[in-house]
Amino acid sequence: MYDSTCPFHRNAWNCIKNQRENMGRINSWKWVPESCDLNRVDPDGFLNLMRNKNIGFVGDSLNENFLVSFLCTLRVADAGAKKWKRKGAWRGAYFPKFNVTVGYHRAVLLAKYEWQTKQPELAGKNGVKGIYRVDVDIPADDWANVADFYSVLVFNTGHWWGYDKFPKETPLVFFKGGRPIHPPLEMSDGLKVVVQNMVAHVEKVFPKKVLKFWRLQSPRHFYGGEWNQNGSCLFDQPLEEVQLDSWFDPSNNGVNKEARKLNHLIEETLKGTSIRTLDLTHLSEFRADAHPAIWLGKKDAVAVWGQDCMHWCLPGVPDTWVDILTQLISYNLEMG
Repeated sequence: MYDSTCPFHRNAWNCIKNQRENMGRINSWKWVPESCDLNRVDPDGFLNLMRNKNIGFVGDSLNENFLVSFLCTLRVADAGAKKWKRKGAWRGAYFPKFNVTVGYHRAVLLAKYEWQTKQPELAGKNGVKGIYRVDVDIPADDWANVADFYSVLVFNTGHWWGYDKFPKETPLVFFKGGRPIHPPLEMSDGLKVVVQNMVAHVEKVFPKKVLKFWRLQSPRHFYGGEWNQNGSCLFDQPLEEVQLDSWFDPSNNGVNKEARKLNHLIEETLKGTSIRTLDLTHLSEFRADAHPAIWLGKKDAVAVWGQDCMHWCLPGVPDTWVDILTQLISYNLEMG
């Protein structure tokens, strides 16, 4: 539906432009649900339905990956779409033909966090250089003031909650009500508390008429090590269903185990709330072949960052996410 010339592309995910091998084969696969039809989105029909409404994505770069697919798909119906960056958004687009804005607010932990170097009580302790203070009850500034702007919101978090992002010498330290939480929380417990507080904030502050989704984890496909340990994803076909548990079941303690583990935590927290679960994990688990891998569009990028086995090539898997999300939005709007 779109190609490498889409103006909203991010270079590292533009696998056609970056001459990733086997792109024709990669995009020949299609997810087919068992008990319902999943058609490709009609961009013109969808934007007509959304006329004078706005859609927001809040979270980490996997939601940005999702957004880019969304923008490039919708642009088919409005070639006059313009880049947009307001209301604290990291990026987005305005579709003037329909008066629709789609924005992405980068908030990797969802909660507010900041680097603090001067912590006398931690100075020299276990090699700690400073801390990242996380206020579990305060949303990140990037999305703190969007409650009255969007008609639809898609949240996510998860990929930054690891010791590769926040090692023990620069740890996350969790605060609530302006004070450190005691006893201190480990990262997994901190994630749970943050998700609980952010869900409570959304339920309290955002109007009931806002359609709210929480996208569950996008699976990674690092083979042989983490992203910073020479992990690789040079696959030329999807995984078979019999392989999935060995890759993703938390009990196997593999490199990619966190997706299902985090999903369980998030699903438990969302029970009884107005936030709908957007579960795109299982259909994406198969697609070990669909990441940028070594085709990142910049010289020496792999040497610096390792292979990208987390984000998705575009066009690619997130286009199916777009089809699912737009059907859910359309259904909910039409049903009132």
